[in-house]
Parts: sequence; structure tokens; C-alpha cells
Amino acid sequence: MSAQSEMKLERAAIRARASKPMLWIGLVSITMIFAALTSAYIVRQADPDWLSLQLPQPFFVSTAIIVLSSMTLWAAAYFIKQNNYAQVTNFVGLTLLLAVGFVFAQFYTYSYMVDEGYYLTGSNISSSFLYILTGLHLAHLFGGIIALIVTMVYALRKKYSKDHKLGFELTATYWHYLTGLWIYLLLFLLFVK
Repeated sequence: MSAQSEMKLERAAIRARASKPMLWIGLVSITMIFAALTSAYIVRQADPDWLSLQLPQPFFVSTAIIVLSSMTLWAAAYFIKQNNYAQVTNFVGLTLLLAVGFVFAQFYTYSYMVDEGYYLTGSNISSSFLYILTGLHLAHLFGGIIALIVTMVYALRKKYSKDHKLGFELTATYWHYLTGLWIYLLLFLLFVK
């Protein structure tokens, strides 16, 4: 093996060792942002202009979609371990479709909220928090969709195997985190009134 090939392998190994800790640092940062916002939500509830609102029903459809997308990504991980490239591609593709479905469901919910009189700005600060919390989650989800697109390209090119799946694992970790974060937000908004 040439010195140049060895250097390439060494750089790849260093990048691989650094990837997961860097992802976790990013996830902790995102968690801190949402912890601050949900704390502000709790504190702001004590103000006299706070009006409790009913959580819009379409958010439950979004929840079902994102949970299902995590399940399809788990299925893809299973098929990577089996080196079943066709099924990996199918399940990553299905996850990507569900991710796009989640985005459409969110925008439908925002339209529903406007129809119900809940606006981003106005006299009801609780609806502003609802838009900010769910919108910020949606912004992070767009990053997840980009990662899923890259993962889909790699799946189509049969780059994943039981021995080479770091990129998939990073995408899956981020996506499952977004699913867990959404469930947390839903439960928080449902029960903290």
C-alpha cells in the first residue's frame, strides 16, 4: 500500500472517530435551545395576557408520520446489516417520502391554525410560542431531509454495508433525535397549560 493510500485511510479513520462526538455536540446544542424555549414558555404562562390554547388536531397526524419515518429508518438499518441493498434503498426512500409528508402536514397545520385564529404575531403569545417551537423543529428537520437525500444517493450507489455504515448511522441518529424531540414538544404542548 502506498504512503498516499495510507494517509487517505488514516484521514478517513480520524473523520469517522470525530463524526459521532461532533453530532452529539450538535444534538446537545439543539436540546439546549429547546430547553430554553420551553422554559420561557412555562415562565411566560404566569403573565396575565397568556391565553391557553387547544393543541391543533393535525399535529397528531404529523406525529404519526414522523414516528412511522423513524420505524422505516430502523428497517433500513436492519437491511444494511443483511447487505440487502434493494430493501435499504426502499426503506430509505420511504423514510424520505414520509419526511416530506411531515413537512406538508406541518404546513397544513399552520394553515389550520390561521383558520382557527391562531397567528404567529398578535394578542395571543401562546400561539406565537406554538409557531416558534414547531417551526424551529421544522427548520432542523430540513437539515434531516438533506441528510436523508444524501443517504438515499449512497443507498442507490450501494455504499452501505454491515461494515461501512457510518454515514447512515449519523443520519439515523439525527432523524431519531428529531422524532424524539417532536414527541417531547407534542407532549409538552399537550400537558403544560
